[in-house]
Amino acid sequence: MEIQTKSIFGLTGNQLKIIALLAMTIDHIGYQLLPQYTWMRIIGRLAFPIFAYMIAEGARYTKNRKKYLGMMLGLGAICQLVYFFAMDSLYQCILITFSLSIILIYALDNAFKRRSADAWILFALIFIAIFILVYILPELLTNTDYNVDYGIWGVLSPVFVYLGGKNKWAKLGLFAIPLIFLSLSYTSQWYCLFTLILLAFYNGSRGKLKMKYLFYIYYPAHLVIIYAIGLFL
Repeated sequence: MEIQTKSIFGLTGNQLKIIALLAMTIDHIGYQLLPQYTWMRIIGRLAFPIFAYMIAEGARYTKNRKKYLGMMLGLGAICQLVYFFAMDSLYQCILITFSLSIILIYALDNAFKRRSADAWILFALIFIAIFILVYILPELLTNTDYNVDYGIWGVLSPVFVYLGGKNKWAKLGLFAIPLIFLSLSYTSQWYCLFTLILLAFYNGSRGKLKMKYLFYIYYPAHLVIIYAIGLFL
């Protein structure tokens, strides 16, 4: 992934993702194994905004949009099958959230480029369908645990970053909007706003190593390990 307006100073995309991975791991350990330690959940609030920001960057700069969405959606679908058969759960993981974000970004980008009524109608229909899946359906399936991780504002977070174009400060300013609404919806989510400080140091480069597949593999792998440890204990 090539990012414009690069600088040799600051944090690379890989470094930010590693921070997010560590924060996410601490959060999940706290949730599954050590719920008495609230500080672990607080640290975990740093993970989602970093990943959301990087999803927007990936959607903008990837050379293969179909592959980018396919990887995210495919891995998300596999995780959902595991959740359903192992825990009888319909809860939709963060990979599904980000898949919906990418679909919205692509539809919006198509509307901006084509500037036609058909393209904007298509975007509107996709937005309505996603809104129903994320916001309306959980209200109808009250006898299940169906929900989409981080809800509608989680889905919209990368979209707001995308709307900022290639200007870092515009992206951060717009990104603050869904994060504030997200914080109003979830307890202790206000700590996620501190991530804006970290993202302000993003230098626009990916980093020297190609670590894309590590980030795809790590999410389901660390959940399985934590779940297994929980069963053992």
